[in-house]
Amino acid sequence: MEKATQIGGNRTGMDTSPLMAKEMLTGAALYEPTQLDPEAAYAALQGQYMRPDNNVGSMPPPGTMKGQLKTVAGKMRGRNPEVLLNKLGERLAYERTGVRLYEAFIRKCEALPDSASLVPLVDLREIRADEEAHFMLLQEAIIQMGADPTAQTPDADVSGVASQGYMQVLTDPRTSIVQSLEMLMSIELIDNAAWELLMTLADEMGLDILSAAFEKAWQQEETHLQRVRMWYERGIRNELMPAAATK
Repeated sequence: MEKATQIGGNRTGMDTSPLMAKEMLTGAALYEPTQLDPEAAYAALQGQYMRPDNNVGSMPPPGTMKGQLKTVAGKMRGRNPEVLLNKLGERLAYERTGVRLYEAFIRKCEALPDSASLVPLVDLREIRADEEAHFMLLQEAIIQMGADPTAQTPDADVSGVASQGYMQVLTDPRTSIVQSLEMLMSIELIDNAAWELLMTLADEMGLDILSAAFEKAWQQEETHLQRVRMWYERGIRNELMPAAATK
């Protein structure tokens, strides 16, 4: 696979066709906004759709008596357990996607023999197994709180939409190992911060056992981030100094 930084037939810049670029600019000038303040007009239109009651989904009601009792007990102590359940649902969706993303990246690495020197497959499979274990941990945590892990919470919905871009990059056969590693690094940065938040929320609700389990998952995510960042930086250095990389 050619490196993304290799010069090829890219003709997207205006400098490659100055005559047509001038024609394009002339045509664009014919369709300038007619409003005195187009930005204000757009903001006003967009504002019509932004209302406090216009949310992405809603929290599902507790499906069991156990869940109902825990919800009431949490609110009596001045805590809103739906906040933790919303973030647990979000992380559940994220970890499920994380497993699929690493599986896609493993397939890409297996198809490109030259990737073996950059990314050890055994380490990738270990990370993929960790992500699956985290998914199972979250599923059990939601069940323990008396909620339904198959229900999609609002933040899980948002997370699912956001992750579509990562999936498109990882599954595109044209993207390089380094480009894919950059996406995985972004994913791990978010994952790292999210697990830290779950630890804090569990602590504040007095869920010590859950907090300890979340801390262990967070420590594993720290290791994931360090590995992916190391592989990514190594790949960039190889592209910067290709001669040194082959020695």
